[in-house]
Amino acid sequence: MGELISFENNKWNIPDNPIIGFIEGDGVGVDITPVAKKVFDAAVEKAYKGKKKIEWEEIIVSKKAVKRGDELLPKDSLSRIKELGITIKGPLETPVGGGHRSLNVSLRQIFDLYQCVRPVRYFKGIPAPVKEPNKVDVVIFRENTEDVYAGIEYESQSPDAKDIITLIGAKGKEIKPDSGIGIKPISESGSKRIIKAAVDYAIQKNRKSVTLVHKGNIMKFTEGAFKAWGYEMIKQDYKDKVVFEEDLEDNPPKDKILINNRIADAMFQQLLLRPDEYDVIATMNLNGDYLSDAAAAQVGGLGIAPGANIGERLAIFEATHGTAPKYTGQDKVNPSSLILSGVLMLEFMNWKEAADLITQALEKTIQNKTVTYDLERQMQNAKLLKCSEFGDEIIKNM
Repeated sequence: MGELISFENNKWNIPDNPIIGFIEGDGVGVDITPVAKKVFDAAVEKAYKGKKKIEWEEIIVSKKAVKRGDELLPKDSLSRIKELGITIKGPLETPVGGGHRSLNVSLRQIFDLYQCVRPVRYFKGIPAPVKEPNKVDVVIFRENTEDVYAGIEYESQSPDAKDIITLIGAKGKEIKPDSGIGIKPISESGSKRIIKAAVDYAIQKNRKSVTLVHKGNIMKFTEGAFKAWGYEMIKQDYKDKVVFEEDLEDNPPKDKILINNRIADAMFQQLLLRPDEYDVIATMNLNGDYLSDAAAAQVGGLGIAPGANIGERLAIFEATHGTAPKYTGQDKVNPSSLILSGVLMLEFMNWKEAADLITQALEKTIQNKTVTYDLERQMQNAKLLKCSEFGDEIIKNM
């Protein structure tokens, strides 16, 4: 029998046999989730020789829940996610242009999982579109509950849109009368806590810098305020542990975290031209979305990009790609994104030995050119494996 994970005195207490929730996911979730769990179990067994073991418990949401006559996010499932504390999930379907709201976003907002943590690094042997993908090693802290994720929209020509346009007009600003209206809230409290999480991570992991990314040159009271609030908090709470780029005349001292900031569009260019100059990045929701995808593209794509959604007492780890419905049930797709999200989960649990086994074995599997179709078609003399065979190969290489 497994034991519940607890959170006391601002600290996670992980038993040797924790109950961890898993959400299979829609689409290719049926393929990648069983493979990923098999890899996790093998790594834990090899690392701890039976002294530690994950007890898995399935959480039913989305299409599986509807099939049994329930709503998309059943109340009992949400309650169990909260009770378990740590869950890993496959991709969930998000209709485009209509239908229900993204379940991925809903879970983040329901549980206030304000940290979207996306580490992006290169694994030797993976085909990449840039000349030096090995220079990419960044961890992006994307705010998960504000900005466009908390966006309020009014349709063009609707009474609400006309009311907003009239109100803005009364304040001396003009909006075209046929405009749709969007409002994106960014708060001081939300900004400071995501930036604090990024700085804490940099200190804990001995990273060299934290870069705040914003469009504050244009949006001064939202994105500009994000940067200003962040600097204020860092100066107050971390003054002995950081140094600000603006205060430097020479190279930063090695025992301090360098704090700097970049305008969003310039940062996009910097990630392409000089990625090795950046380390931990803290930003708002939309900026973090495209920057993390762009960074992932440089090292092989979303298929190998992990993600974590972390709040005060709850964490959900997830594959960052979509459901790829046309490949459902074909045992074809690359499970690496979910597997690497499990690595993040194991590191979060402080089961580093198991996490390292998976990372090293995955890299060896790729270097051996024994890969799934997405990588095989870009490599010479590679061996094509099914999703399940790729997982078995990782286990063999531990």
